[in-house]
This record gives sequence, C-alpha cells and structure tokens, in this order.
Amino acid sequence: MAYYQHPLDVTRLPTWQALQAHRDSLQNFSMRDAFAADAKRFERMSLSSCGLFLDYSKNLITAQTREMLVSLAREAGLERSIKALFDGELINASESRPALHTALRRPFGDRLLVNGENVMPDVHRVLNQMTELVGRIHNGLWRGYTEKPITDVVNIGIGGSFLGPQLVSEALLPFAERGVRCHYLANIDGSEFHELSAKLRAETTLFIVSSKSFNTLETLKNAQAARQWYLAQGGTEAQLYRHFIAVSSNLEAAVAFGIHEENVFPMWDWVGGRYSLWSAIGLPIALAIGMSSFKELLSGAYSMDQHFKTAPFEQNMPVLMALLGIWYGNFWGAQSQAILPYDHYLRNITKHLQQLDMESNGKSVLQDGTPVHCATGPVIWGGVGCNGQHAYHQLLHQGTQLIPADFIVPVVSYNPVSDHHQWLYANCLSQSQALMLGKTLEEACAELRSKGMDEDEVQRLAPHKVIPGNRPSNTLVLERISPRRLGALVALYEHKVFAQSAIWGINAFDQWGVELGKELGKGVYSRMVGSEESGAEDGSTQGLIDYFRGRHRG
Repeated sequence: MAYYQHPLDVTRLPTWQALQAHRDSLQNFSMRDAFAADAKRFERMSLSSCGLFLDYSKNLITAQTREMLVSLAREAGLERSIKALFDGELINASESRPALHTALRRPFGDRLLVNGENVMPDVHRVLNQMTELVGRIHNGLWRGYTEKPITDVVNIGIGGSFLGPQLVSEALLPFAERGVRCHYLANIDGSEFHELSAKLRAETTLFIVSSKSFNTLETLKNAQAARQWYLAQGGTEAQLYRHFIAVSSNLEAAVAFGIHEENVFPMWDWVGGRYSLWSAIGLPIALAIGMSSFKELLSGAYSMDQHFKTAPFEQNMPVLMALLGIWYGNFWGAQSQAILPYDHYLRNITKHLQQLDMESNGKSVLQDGTPVHCATGPVIWGGVGCNGQHAYHQLLHQGTQLIPADFIVPVVSYNPVSDHHQWLYANCLSQSQALMLGKTLEEACAELRSKGMDEDEVQRLAPHKVIPGNRPSNTLVLERISPRRLGALVALYEHKVFAQSAIWGINAFDQWGVELGKELGKGVYSRMVGSEESGAEDGSTQGLIDYFRGRHRG
C-alpha cells in the first residue's frame, strides 16, 4: 500500500500569501459594524447538520475571508486528504499505518480493504461480541465468584482508553441503564485506587483492562493492584476470569494475566487511542447506556463522517471550524482555544478535546520529516459554564491575548429546575455577545455618569471598565444531548483536527513525544529504587532523585 503524499509546504501556497495581505486589511475590522451593515450576517454564517447547529457569525471574517480560506483548503489538497483518510491510505506515515477510526461506525455490509483484507466483518464481529457481554451483565447472567451479579464495572485505562469513554458515559447519564455503575481508574497515583476501591465489593465488581499493548505502565500497575485487592477480598485465582476482561491486541499477555481468551476484545493498530471510544474501548460506555444507545452514538458519528466527506467546504462544519482555527492561529497569533460547554453532563468534553487536538496536532515537522514553517496545534483549555464566568472568562474579555472560544449548549435540559436552564442558555449567549460587543470608553463613561458619579471619578474608573470586544467565538447548539448528537459532536472535532493537520501537512496520528517520557521514566525509576547514586544525564533530575531517596531513607 502506498504512502499518502501531501502537497508542498502550505506557507508557500499563493492563497496563504494572499491571506496574509487580507489579514492586514482587516486590522480595523469591527464585528459590531459588520452586524450593523449586514442584517443577514447570522443567516449567511450559520449552518445545521447531523443534529448540530453552528453559528460562526461572531468571527473576525468577511465573506471574502471565508472564500479565501476555502481556497486555501482546496489548494492544500484537503479533498485528496479526506479521500485518503476514508480509503485507508497510509496517512500515518511515521508508523506506516492508515487511520481508520471511521470504519468503526460504518454500517454492516460496507467494504473497506486494509492490506487487501476487508476489515468490516471484524468490526461488526466485535460489536456482536460487545452486545453479548453487555446483555449478560445487564440481565444478571454474568456472576462473580460468589454467584452474585455484577453491580460495578471499573475501566482501567489511560489516555484515549479513559478520556473518551468517561466523557461519553457521563454525558449520556440520562440514558444510563439501571443496575450497573461504571467507574474509571487511570492515574498511577495510589490515592485514586484507594478512594475507588473503598466504594466497591470484589464479589460484584468487573474490571476492564483497556490497553492495546497490555503493557502501558499506569494501566498494568493499576490492573495488578486490582488483582491483589480482589484476592485480598476473598477472590481466588481460579475465579479471576469472572472479574477481569480486557481490550487489547496482546492476547498472550492478557491470557497470562488470567483473563479467558474469549473475554479479550481485540484492538487494531489502525485505531489510535484518542480515536478509539467507538471500538471495544467503548465497552464501559455500552455497559453504562446499553448497546442500543451505543449504536446510536456510532450512527451519529457516521452521519458526521458522511457530511465531512460530501458537503461543499463552504457548508462543511468540520472544515469551516478547522479553517477558522488556522485563521486565528496562523494569521492572528492566537496560541490557545477555549472550549466552553454549558451543560453539566458535558463537563469533561474539554479534557477529551485536549488530548484529541494537542496529541494529534502538537507537531513541529511535516509528514516528510522537514520542519514546519507555521504554528500548528493550539493549547486547548476551558471548562463548564457558568463556572468559568466567575473565574477565567475575565482573561477572555479583558486580557491581552486573542483566544477564540467554542460555546457548546443544548436547548433542552433533562433536569429542569425552575428557570435554571433558561438562565444557563442566556448566560452562554450573553458571554459570546459580550466577547463580540465589548464596552467602549464612551459607554463606560456614560454608565458611570448614569449612577451619579462626579466627572473626576468617572475619568478615573472608566478605563478599568473598558472591554475591547471583537473577540471571536463559535456557538454550537444541540436540541438536547443524545447518543446520536453526541456522536456527531465528537466526530465533528475529530474531523476538524484532521482537516487542520492535512492543511498544515503534519501527521495527526502519531505521538512520539508521549513515548519519550515513557522511555525516560524507566531509567529514572530504576535510579530511584536501585543502589546506584548517580546516572541521570542532567543535574536537576539527579538532584531530585537524590532528594527522594534521602527522604525515603529517613
């Protein structure tokens, strides 16, 4: 199979040069004025697809900007890149792999060849295997060593084996099936294991060890701790198989751990961890919400796949969001992106998108290994509204940095309390409005004068109340959080990230920076617990090792 060949450095393309000149022409662009001049700006700069509504009218763009950005995408070969992604070409060049997470949500009967073999039968075989397991647990047919049914499931995994499943199972809590509680164990910090295990009974707990290699340090250590806890609570080695299953491509290691072969769910090297919630890594999701809702999640993601593949770039939601990110990161100097969900159930979406975006696009070389010549992935941060309004929104409104923001909000709450949701939705809209409008010095002065303040005090205080405005944001609205819409939402951001990587010419599907820390960690650990007194390559690391060893000797 041939490697996907990306066009030349995007910064050398004619449209990139034209966009730099266009950016200079917008130095004094005012969103206030743009809305005043065009009564249909909102209508022209919003679209609906896959159960999501995107308003991108509050951005530092004109119709010409959008046209030029779309031209950049075409000139950079984005159509070709999208086709390569869905066709299974080796777009992950450094690891000689395709990236086929989209295959996990394709319908039964589709064909997709990888190295000459159709992978779709395997995908649906695993879905059937998941369906059988989920049915047995929900119906009380899977029993622990004392013949009691399973009441708690603990997913042991880290990174993509944790963040995606946690996001979805918590976001879809209103769809949760009764009788089974799902928990997550990720960090190697013993305090996390201690706090979780204190809530559980071994005889009714099932552990899912989620690790493609079955040797990820944090996951393996937590699995070993869970095994020791299970034995200490009265479980036996002979009955271990009733309490541990695995999602892994290392069948031999999982079986050696004590897991029965039929309870090892496969992973494929063409699915990256941060894109794996759609696979058997999503078992805790399926156990939380049931297989019917899990398949609705897949269906929603598939609908976004189709939209991404077929919609013209001018009406293509992931492409437009990708281009806006490039516009701010490469032409306005923005270095971060705020994700602001106004929904309690979506509180962990920022953590998932941090990994999705920063691990994918935190790259400094092109696909051919030569250095990039522009900024790539931004810092992703944020949190749930309205909490952020009383904390970091101050920086968004009056700070010196330009920070684009994505607001995400449902129209309908599953838990209406008085008029709370109306206020929540109003707060979301008013924050994006305030970012756009700001407050001028004249408005600040008029406001203070209206309160009867004398002129000297007005002049002293007014500059502190000025809010620059003209700060960009998108607003994503869902009628309500449902499996189908959530699937589309997560897939939207997956495709946004990929589209950006394709335009920049970087590889979104490797993560060698993550691997370096793992490699060095083994050496640091051996020096901490071993007998040698030195060996670190730098004085700082050795000094901190010595500090640790000195305290533990005492």
